[in-house]
Formats: sequence, structure tokens, C-alpha cells
Amino acid sequence: THLIKYFVVFTCERCRVNRALSASWLPGGLLQERDKRAKWHGIPTLLQRLYESSHPNSDLSHAHSFLKVLSSQLSMEAMSFVTEDRKTAQESTFPNTYTFDLFGGVNVMNDDLVKDCLSVLYNCCICTEGVTKSLAARDDFVLFLFTLMTNKKTFLQTATLIEDILGVKKEMIQLEGIPNLSGLVQSFDQQQLANFCRILSVTISEPDVGNDDKHTLLAKNAQQKSNASPSRAEVNQVTLLNIPGFIERLCKLATRKVSEATGANFLQELEDWYTWLDNALVLDALMQMATEEAEQSSTGETSQLHRLPQSMKIVHEIMYKVEVLYVLCVLLMGRQRNQVHKMLAEFRLIPGLNNLFDKLIWRKYTASNHVVHGQNENCDCSPEISFKIQFLRLLQSFSDHHENKYLLLNSQELNELSAISMKANIPEVEALVNTDRSLVCDGKKGLLTRLLTVMKREPPDSSFRFWQARAVESFLRGATSYADQMFLLKRGLLEHILFCIIDSGCTSRDVLQSYFDLLGELMKFNIDAFKRFNKYVNTPEKFQTFLTQINSSLVDSNMLVRCIVLSLDRFESQTEDVKVVEVLSECCLLSYMARVENRLAFLFRLINIINVQTLTQENVSCLNTSLVILMLARRKAKLPFYLNALREKEYAEKYPGCLLNNFHNLLRFWQRHYLNKDKDSTCLENSSCIPFSYWKETVSVLLGSDRTSLCAIASYIDEPYMDLDRDLLED
Repeated sequence: THLIKYFVVFTCERCRVNRALSASWLPGGLLQERDKRAKWHGIPTLLQRLYESSHPNSDLSHAHSFLKVLSSQLSMEAMSFVTEDRKTAQESTFPNTYTFDLFGGVNVMNDDLVKDCLSVLYNCCICTEGVTKSLAARDDFVLFLFTLMTNKKTFLQTATLIEDILGVKKEMIQLEGIPNLSGLVQSFDQQQLANFCRILSVTISEPDVGNDDKHTLLAKNAQQKSNASPSRAEVNQVTLLNIPGFIERLCKLATRKVSEATGANFLQELEDWYTWLDNALVLDALMQMATEEAEQSSTGETSQLHRLPQSMKIVHEIMYKVEVLYVLCVLLMGRQRNQVHKMLAEFRLIPGLNNLFDKLIWRKYTASNHVVHGQNENCDCSPEISFKIQFLRLLQSFSDHHENKYLLLNSQELNELSAISMKANIPEVEALVNTDRSLVCDGKKGLLTRLLTVMKREPPDSSFRFWQARAVESFLRGATSYADQMFLLKRGLLEHILFCIIDSGCTSRDVLQSYFDLLGELMKFNIDAFKRFNKYVNTPEKFQTFLTQINSSLVDSNMLVRCIVLSLDRFESQTEDVKVVEVLSECCLLSYMARVENRLAFLFRLINIINVQTLTQENVSCLNTSLVILMLARRKAKLPFYLNALREKEYAEKYPGCLLNNFHNLLRFWQRHYLNKDKDSTCLENSSCIPFSYWKETVSVLLGSDRTSLCAIASYIDEPYMDLDRDLLED
């Protein structure tokens, strides 16, 4: 039978085959004496009896009783493993599970003992890593485990075992290889589907290479060339999307309400529980016990279990919402993004989350109750914190460069956007006009407005500021919309950002970068925003603090620098507008960037802090910002002046050729990287309002080989320092 095939034949990592038989070779007295001295707790004898009673035609009731004793011993050990203050396996000893594995216990299983077999295997996986790796190496065994999930009684044990095995499996499993996957998923109830999302999260996410060098764009481009076909994660995503009703059920799970029958000390109670509920298995087991208790009570039986607090049930719901939102977020970032977007809109995911916002996602609480677990701002181990962060990541993915972003508003707010456009005498954005108003948020506030409200109330040391800023910024990204900007400006967002950068004492680089990026999108091409900026930054001291924050890390702030440079260029062409002229003359930020020496200083630093080997998705924006500065200079026929200034800077710093050779190599990489990436090129065009054709043309001019051309980099590198023939990209 299947379990005999996969459990009895299975051989553990150290190839100890049929160790239960070895116990039978020892005289009974000697075995008992050795057992007593080694503290084996009778496990070899139990395994011997289990082996003898698990053959065909044996009395399986005896085997079951032996396995019950073993399961009890191993369960206590596994429970201590996940509740003992996160001690590593190396710091703790687990004699029962080790002895069980030593004497071949993993090999002695039987078809009629499915539930207890799974429990024993899981406990061994927890305590003995080698067992997990050995099981993971058997693809046929892993696929067979999925077939056991059809049995509701063994679903929980099967799911937790699969989750552990996939966590160490070297190659990602292919979901299409699971027998009748569509039927299996459709047979799950909502709770089972929520559990299944924990498994799916492993199968649809690209593996983390764990090496910074492999995160460079150079390495990624090389990998994409060698792996032209879709990855297993991408194939698995398509497989899931082809399951009828799958996305609709996930949307229902994400937006279903949780019982509100909780006491005033909900957060404190939650804190007490999650400090030891570090493993989802423990929580699921307790929930299962609570269910069994209810069943026993209905039949008049007396239970020794205490009733679980209501907060436990809420934690249970929150933990699975985290997994569901994660799966939706990954699918939103995949190749089938438009298909996923259409379904999420149709199944009203955003309005559903909006209805949960105040009651569950961002419950009202005082600042004193908001304590980040472990006093670490990056910690996300609390279910409450994980839920909020995953919610914000979903909003970011949903809004980013997609017309469905207007579903985050309600009908009144959409009308407000239309009124802003009408007052400014500009046409409405096409995406706004095309928004299906039956799919937008309900109630007095849309989801974006609710987010802005809690964002402005967030304490300075909150762990959520970064994700909140990213979510709001994604609403603004893409083609610049004056109405979108004014909608947020009217709600005091610019003043809040400037307070955080200048006055809050914030030192987190991640948070500052997110606020710089958001500020850039909020102010770009918007003369009213620069006027508001000047009103807030109304002293030399404040302006100097602002500049210090920008200059402290140009990688973090360069998108804001790009916004200021682009906006200045546009405003200088609108001198017939009285308001523009007034702001140009009064705004300290625009006046600062108007001085050519300041633009050159930024240009020099932007080129100097990156090279081809260190380019990543995080810092490639520095290269594009430097290009923006030079493209605008080229429009005004000042490109030779800027290139000559870079040459003079090289000589002044006493390393001639170094800067310009580096920039030449960066631009060669730019051509290879962007000319084959439609999305990236569209983003560059939309964010700068400069046609991509002009980007390409400027790069070609700069890379020209004619040393007589005043617009070619090669003309400004003296022959002894020329290093342009060396192909660093191939190195």
C-alpha cells in the first residue's frame, strides 16, 4: 500500500536500515540494562514491538497502542522545542527523537496509522534536520503527501509536515505535478484553504539567493539570459490562476470579518499569547483541541481543557490573513499581473479591506500600547505587526503603475479629483474616467484616506512608517497627475513628510528614503507644492537641516534631487505665469538647484558612488538621475560645459580619467539593460516626461567614438588615461 511504500521503505539520512530489527538481536536483559543506562526510555523495545505488529495480517490495534506511546513522548519533546525561548537545536538535546531515529523508527510505519505516522514524522523533522532533508529529497513522497490532504482528519498534520519539508527542499516543487490539484483545492473549506496558503507561499516565491553579489543588475541580466524560460515559481503562479474560483475564495478569506467580542485589553492579551506561540503548528493544535472540546461538550463528555481566550481565535484569523495577503501580493507582482488585477477588482478586495481597516487592520489604540516586539524596529514576528506590513505591501503592489489605483478611493473622493482637474482647467486622467464606480470603496472614507490618517498619527519610532510611505508613493507613481498630488496636499501630507525629515529626529535610512521618494512624487512639476515647501522651510536652519539629510545619503535621496531638477527646468519655461515667477524667485529649494555649481556637485557625486559591478535595483536610479541632469543640459546646448566640468573635477581630485571612464562603462551597461526592458523604459519616460527616444539618443551621443565631438565622453579623456576598450561588462 502507499504508506508501506513511502514510510517503511524510507531510509533515514545515515542509512540505518531496519534498526528496529537490531534491537531484537540483543538479549532482553542486556537491552533493558543498556536502555536504563542510556536513558532510551524504552524506545528501542517499543520500536521492536511496533515492527513486529505492523506486518500484513498483524493485529494493528497493538501497533497503534505502541505508536500512541511513542507519539506522546515525541510530542512533548517537540512542544518544548518550539516554546523554549528559541534555543537552537545545537544548544538543546532531544534524546527521544534522536533515539527514535537511531533505531530506525522513521522506517516502521503502517497504512492504518496515517495520523500518528504524520505526527511522528513531523516531530522528528522539528528536532532532527537530517530527517527533513531526506524526506525533501523524495519528490514522489512529497507529491504523495498532497494526496493525504483530502482527509479532513489528517489535513492539519499533513499540511504542517509539507510546510517543513518544502522549507528545506533544494528545488521548488511544481504544483502541476500534484495529482488533481484543482479538485484538491476546490475540496478545501475556507479554513483549509487558509492553511494551504502557507504552503503556496513557498511554491510561488522566487528563492532568495542569499548573496548580495547575485542581486546586482549585472548578475540578474546574465541569469535572465541563461534562464529564458519561466521559472518554476512563475509556472506555479499560472497553475494557481487556472484553478476555478481560487482568487475569489482568497478575496473572501482576506476580507471576512472577525468576531469583535474581545475585551479592552486585546493587545496585551495578544502580546502574552504570541510570545510563546512561535510556531503555527502549536496554534493550530490548540484550535483543534478547542474544536474537539466543543464536540465533547455537545455529547455531555467532560473536558480537561480550559477554554481558549477569544483573542486566540482572532490571532488565528490574523495569521492566516497574513498568508492570504502574501499570496495575493506575489501574484500581483508576477507576469500575470493584469489578469490578477482584473479579478481582485471584480471580487471587491479593496472595498472589503477598507471595511476591515478600523475594526481589525488598524484598530484604535494608544501609543503606549504600541510596542514593537523585541524593541527592534525591523521586527515583524508579531501577528499584528506582520498583518499590517503585509497589508501595506499589498496596497503598494496594487497601486504601483496601475489604473486600478483609483479603487482605493470612494465616490465622493473621485468627485473631488474631478473637481480639482476642472478648477485647474486640465483634462481628467483617463484612468479616473474609466474607473468602475461600483467597485470603489464604500463609506465616508476610502482606503487611501484612512491610510493617510493613521500615517500622520504614527509615533516617530513606529515600524510602519516605511511601508506606509511606500504604499502612498505607489499611488502617485507613473505619469504625474496634478489632481492626485493636490488631493494629498490638501490633506497635509507634504507638511507631515517635512516634519519627519527635518523635525522628528528620524535617523532610519529606510524611512528617510521612503519619505524622500514620496516627497519627490508629491512635488514633481507642482508649483503649489514648492510654495508649500517654502512656507514650511521658513528659516535658514531648517533648510540647512533638509540639505544635510539629502546629502547624508544620495542613494536614498537622488529621486528627490531628480524631481527638483525636472521641476526647475519646467518652471523656467513657464515665465509667463505670474505665480510660477513668484515661486521661482522666493523658493529656497529652487534657487539652490538653479545654481549650476550645485547641479554639478550632485552630478559628480551621483556618478562617483556607483559602478557597473555594484549596480542594483536600489542604486541604478543614481545613474538615471545623472542622465536626467545631462539630458536637460543637452537641450540647452550646455552638454560640453558639463562634460568639461567633470574632466576638470577629475584633475582637481588627482585621478584623471577615472570618473569619465566609469561613466562610459555605466552608460554601456545602461544600453544593454534598458533597451530590452519595456517596463523599465516606460517608467523612465512617465516619471521624467522625457521621451525614451531622447534618453536613447543622449546615451548614444555620450558614447560616440568620434573624439572630435564635444558631446562625446571620449573627447574629454586624455589618451594616457583612456580605458574605453576594456569590456568590463564581460569581466
